[in-house]
Amino acid sequence: KITIGDNITSIGDFAFKNCSSLTSATIGDSVASIGASAFEFCYLLKSIIIPNSVTSIGQYAFRDCTSLTSVTIGNSVTSIGYDAFRECSSLKSITIPNSVTSIEYRAFYECTSLTSVTIGNSVTSIGNGAFYDCSNLTSITIGNGVTSIGRSAFEYCRSLTSITIPNSVTTIGENAFYECKSLTSITIPNSVTEIGEEAFYGCT
Repeated sequence: KITIGDNITSIGDFAFKNCSSLTSATIGDSVASIGASAFEFCYLLKSIIIPNSVTSIGQYAFRDCTSLTSVTIGNSVTSIGYDAFRECSSLKSITIPNSVTSIEYRAFYECTSLTSVTIGNSVTSIGNGAFYDCSNLTSITIGNGVTSIGRSAFEYCRSLTSITIPNSVTTIGENAFYECKSLTSITIPNSVTEIGEEAFYGCT
């Protein structure tokens, strides 16, 4: 277990990478940034609360934290780096607060236990492969600020049954909903000007 005290302002790159027996981490309210790969491969880490002081979560920050079931993202985070929660295969739900403006590519790639996602209204783009192969994802709420859904953003989300794309979206990337076999209902607003190749391929 670790407790990061209130005098610490940043968690550096690779700070706790490969701490494979770490089960608990408490982050103090003075921490403003979580660096790249900071907790990567912490296989036994079960939950994490990211305080409101944090503004950025670096790339690979929690990659392969395969025991992580609960993540609370504070209301000051503006960016979630690429591969930040990649292959967190026990994570069940995630709420992305209104402070976040972008979800980088592969941020939640192969989070195979993820069942529900709520994306705040300040997010403008859902990155390529952001929720690729989240095979148990059944529910997603997309905020009204999203303008683009990236390539393969929800590819192989085989349990997703319906999706409402808000009026802010102009572009649906190629393979965006590829092989979403359970998708029975989709609403595409008049704001959309481009639907990429194979965007709904295999939606049987």
